Amino acid sequence: MTVVADGDSLPTLPEKAILVDALFGSGLNRPVEGYWAACIEALSRHPGVKVSVDLPSGLFADTHSSGTVFRADFTCSFELPKLAFFMPENGPFTGEWEIVPIGLSPSFIDQAETPYGYTRKEDVQPLLRRRNRFAHKGHFGHALLVCGSYGMIGAAILSSRACLRSGVGLLTVHTPRCGYSILQSTVPEAMANPDRHELHWTESPSLQGYAAIGVGCGIGKQPATLEALRDLLKQARQPLVLDADALNLLAASDLLSLIPKGSILTPHPKEFERLFGPSSNDFERLALLREKAKALGCVLVLKGAFTAVGSPEGAIWFNGSGNPGMATAGSGDVLTGILTGLLAQGYAPWDAARLGVFLHGLAGDLAAERLGHDALLAGDLVDCLGHAFQYLK
Repeated sequence: MTVVADGDSLPTLPEKAILVDALFGSGLNRPVEGYWAACIEALSRHPGVKVSVDLPSGLFADTHSSGTVFRADFTCSFELPKLAFFMPENGPFTGEWEIVPIGLSPSFIDQAETPYGYTRKEDVQPLLRRRNRFAHKGHFGHALLVCGSYGMIGAAILSSRACLRSGVGLLTVHTPRCGYSILQSTVPEAMANPDRHELHWTESPSLQGYAAIGVGCGIGKQPATLEALRDLLKQARQPLVLDADALNLLAASDLLSLIPKGSILTPHPKEFERLFGPSSNDFERLALLREKAKALGCVLVLKGAFTAVGSPEGAIWFNGSGNPGMATAGSGDVLTGILTGLLAQGYAPWDAARLGVFLHGLAGDLAAERLGHDALLAGDLVDCLGHAFQYLK
């Protein structure tokens, strides 16, 4: 017997028992405390397989959970994912989750108003454009990537290769002179535009003729680089993709108001915190994501296990592709290249962000099928982008 509270006890359960948790559901309206909290804690410590029905007991569906929550290995939920499933703070409670239909009215679901969506294959397939037989490279846009610095030219290579694989017609890469020969030999399909400085980005190139611009991968945080970013933002009339050190420079300066409307920002959680301040929990950060996307008039891509894409109109869509193997150096550089390439081809920023994030994750899933999660490299995502496009078609 296991004592849980005030002499009450649970029966001894076999070590290999399968525990099915259905103590509390989505109707729970206050944190679990007292006897039931002790009971949940004791059951959570059991070594057997633990399965929760609809929601782990104690977990709130759409707000931060402050009480005791059952720690499931698997959650079998009904009809649609709960908002809580997409929050990193709840990963230890939900485990792996699956959705099963229970016969709720599809028409009612379609009419229900919500700012949240979950991007699946069928959501992005209609966004993908078909190529006309008589098309030429001028039909698919000219992209500019500003990336790389001494010791970080690999970021420029990864972003450039991904941009080209996304289908862009022409690509120019502005990089310090130390990266010129490297880029010309490793990415021959791209045009290289060397900065006057040997080691860092120090000057904004002319932006005329470019349909979209990606900035930030491996650029560093030198004072001269900050001034070059300032000049570029003042010139830019095209949508931008801002990532990595471009975001860190923005966070340390007064340049946020210069970002062109319709741009895409791609912070990971720490970059997001530097830009917009700390949040006490994941739900608060999600609300901040909506607020800042509206205020900036930009698309915000908060990268993570279920990357959240926030629109200027207040919608947030969580991404349904990707895997833990993508948590590796250079993965964000690949995403920047994809998004810049899609913008340059004329995709609207909101469509480019959802499609690009899904393709990025799908390429990771296809790569993981061959290589597993542990050995996955960012370059493998680029190599599998063509297969990802084919899968969607």
